[in-house]
Amino acid sequence: MIVREIDVKSVMTRSNLPVADYSVNPYVGCEHACKYCYASFMKRFTGHTEPWGEFVDVKMWPPIKNPAKYAGKEAFLGSVTDCYQPCEATFGRTRALLEQLQGSGISISIATKSDLVLRDLELIRTFPNARVSFSINTLDEGFREQMDKGASIERRLAAMKAFYDAGVQTTCFISPIFPGITDPVEIIERAKGQCNLVWLENLNLRGDYRVRILDWIHGNHPELDSLYHDIYTKKSRDYWHELDGVMRGYTAREGMPYLRDDDTHRADFGEPPVVVNYFYHEEVKKSAKKQA
Repeated sequence: MIVREIDVKSVMTRSNLPVADYSVNPYVGCEHACKYCYASFMKRFTGHTEPWGEFVDVKMWPPIKNPAKYAGKEAFLGSVTDCYQPCEATFGRTRALLEQLQGSGISISIATKSDLVLRDLELIRTFPNARVSFSINTLDEGFREQMDKGASIERRLAAMKAFYDAGVQTTCFISPIFPGITDPVEIIERAKGQCNLVWLENLNLRGDYRVRILDWIHGNHPELDSLYHDIYTKKSRDYWHELDGVMRGYTAREGMPYLRDDDTHRADFGEPPVVVNYFYHEEVKKSAKKQA
């Protein structure tokens, strides 16, 4: 693992994401080395020759002089990195940022695959409308180990419960959904008593990891080759339409609100959890542009 410190003018970046005003990433690169990581495109901006997942740039920025200017805004921590990857235990850049923003009135959302976030629970809960999202796309630890180097699924679920019990809004982010492998209903059944929100996101194969994932499917689940060909070569949406129907039926039986991504402003996050469908990336992008 190549780790280096880099100086940046600011860590707060204006965002056109529909979920936040600012996108915040205290690191470039990620030790979790997810095989399906969409953020691997960031490598071309770094000058690194190492494969994605084998380097981390640690951002060093000047202290935020006027944090009150962010009052009423929302920041999303971890859009192209994991803010609580292992090197955070050494460098503490995420905690430093939270300490600089504490009391400013900004809302925060954090996405992670790590239970290191528990270290900052008391600090995070001081922010208005704080939310912590845990990425879980399987309950099969063997599959998880082949796909990422994050915390185990049980550790993620335990951390989710700790935040939920502490009164912090939690999200079970079922992403990416691997067709024929990920069982969203099974995951929701396991997490529904300790999260306020469930996000469903499809596996969107693009960039240099497309071939890597398709090769993995062929080597480990050749029976799924034709399904992946239909979805990712022929561009069929049939699988996602069918899964949408399954989720509609399941959530209706369980009394869970089921929304599309552009309806989330209507959600009353409580019990049972709200389930949101983010299957169609091009529609998420349109939503982002519209809100921007």
